[in-house]
Amino acid sequence: MSEEHSQQKSEAWFTLSGDVNSDMVHRVFEAVAAMTEDGLDVAHVLVQSNGGYVSDGLCLYNFLANSPVEFIMYNGGAVASIAVIVYLAGSRRYASDTARFMVHKSHATASPGARPDALNIIVEGLRADDARTEAILRKHIELAPAQWAIHQYSDLHLNARDARLAGMIDEVGDFRPPKGARLSNI
Repeated sequence: MSEEHSQQKSEAWFTLSGDVNSDMVHRVFEAVAAMTEDGLDVAHVLVQSNGGYVSDGLCLYNFLANSPVEFIMYNGGAVASIAVIVYLAGSRRYASDTARFMVHKSHATASPGARPDALNIIVEGLRADDARTEAILRKHIELAPAQWAIHQYSDLHLNARDARLAGMIDEVGDFRPPKGARLSNI
């Protein structure tokens, strides 16, 4: 075997869709375990998700960002809410020209008749979640002050061009598995 061939990285192509929840965490754990057993170096992952639970998204971000497999993320449609944090675990990131991203602060619904102490626990949890997710956002992207202001109180939507300017993506580009490549759904 030539030295050049032995240094070539092994790559595979995957899709990851649905709600960010404990089921997705389990699926990703199992998929990455198989990737490492197979000696995979690079995983190209098309992400399609409108978000889900903050704690599950943070777990996936930390797990993927520290995995022995390099993750290259793609957005071919919509990556929103906590799914943006999962997406940011990629060492390189791409989005189709028609893709969109959405980030916002955490939210919760209190049960009717909730007591003040219960409401305070909810508020403190939301503040902690917001601090953790905003730290990750600031680590990876640079928004204009006006965009941070929108994010503070509303949903901030970014198209592929806006995401490129913010550094959320490396470039506008589509998820294109090579002909004959196996495509697996996580």
